[in-house]
Amino acid sequence: MPVLNRIAAYAEEMKGWRRHLHANPELSFDCHNTAAYIVERLREIGVDEIHPGIAKTGIVAIINGQGDGPTIGLRADMDALPIQEITGADYASTIPGKMHACGHDGHVTMLLGAAKYLAETRRFKGRVALIFQPAEEDGAGGREMVNEGVMDRFAVDQVYGIHNAPNVPFGHFLTTPGALMASVDTAYVYLTGKGGHGATPHDCVDPIVALVGMISAIQTIIPRNVYALDEAVLSVTMVNSGTASNIIPEEAMFAATIRCFKPEVRALLKKRFHEIVEGHAAAYGVQARIDYDWGYPATINHADQAAFAVEVASEIVGPTSVEGNSVREMGSEDFSYMLEARKGAYLFMGTGPGAGLHHAAYDFNDEAAPIGASFFARLVERAQPLG
Repeated sequence: MPVLNRIAAYAEEMKGWRRHLHANPELSFDCHNTAAYIVERLREIGVDEIHPGIAKTGIVAIINGQGDGPTIGLRADMDALPIQEITGADYASTIPGKMHACGHDGHVTMLLGAAKYLAETRRFKGRVALIFQPAEEDGAGGREMVNEGVMDRFAVDQVYGIHNAPNVPFGHFLTTPGALMASVDTAYVYLTGKGGHGATPHDCVDPIVALVGMISAIQTIIPRNVYALDEAVLSVTMVNSGTASNIIPEEAMFAATIRCFKPEVRALLKKRFHEIVEGHAAAYGVQARIDYDWGYPATINHADQAAFAVEVASEIVGPTSVEGNSVREMGSEDFSYMLEARKGAYLFMGTGPGAGLHHAAYDFNDEAAPIGASFFARLVERAQPLG
């Protein structure tokens, strides 16, 4: 697989970085040791500026090129997941109940590899802003970094990111202009009725009957309210109620994940969800409380930047290994906040066969790191060329 020669020479060093990160996972915003390790590597690499403590444990590092020019942002997320690892690897997580099951250890490694190359060669104008972000999995760290002003503070002109993709052919890149990943909202519905003996339902107000009616009815929202060509998903993922077979409970609850690509569809889904739950609550005589968590927006690539990213990826892996009009997916990603703030693009990079993301047996393929690093480095050189 063709990669930049200097980056190919870093492969073993990059493997060491990645495996250290894998063995020492941290969650959400609590990436203190991870951030300290990244800062140590950045100092060794010789970047020009290091700005830690953004969004609690996030980092922005600056590499200056030759001559005036814009600033291009490159982002890597760095948090892990609350999963007990079962890989059995020598470098497996040393922290019970936490592991890098989504490859963010690989994402950090790719960005560090690109940083090492760019700091050595500096064959570009302007600046590179290396954005190491916490809390992608939980907490919207991307939003917090944007809210703390990283785009304005560092004058970022455009921004790019990569996510590894297990079971996509090794070294293949996938992206598309427009929506690549869905928005995600989460609804929690809490119902209160009147409990009592299961033998005397006439003396009770049964929240389970109301819950069943609500769940059945909200499944009609997408086929009957959303235009058939506007993809959307509404999945009920949690139901809780009751303590014994002969007791009608006082309370019941359910939760749902709600995903789509268009803001107007997103608003419609929320509106209809509330109308159905509130209407059924009135019909069944229960009290309903809805906690509707407005989550990550859709990840929407800017067309010109997506096309440019496809050109660069084609240089690294060849045009037959790049799909520039890939199928979009219902997963979500808080890089979406950065793409709302600046033009840019997000891509998937295949890492070959293996356990899927968020699986306890998942492990990032170290052979893929030089490819991602080469993409980031070449992206900078192409976007802000000398001469």
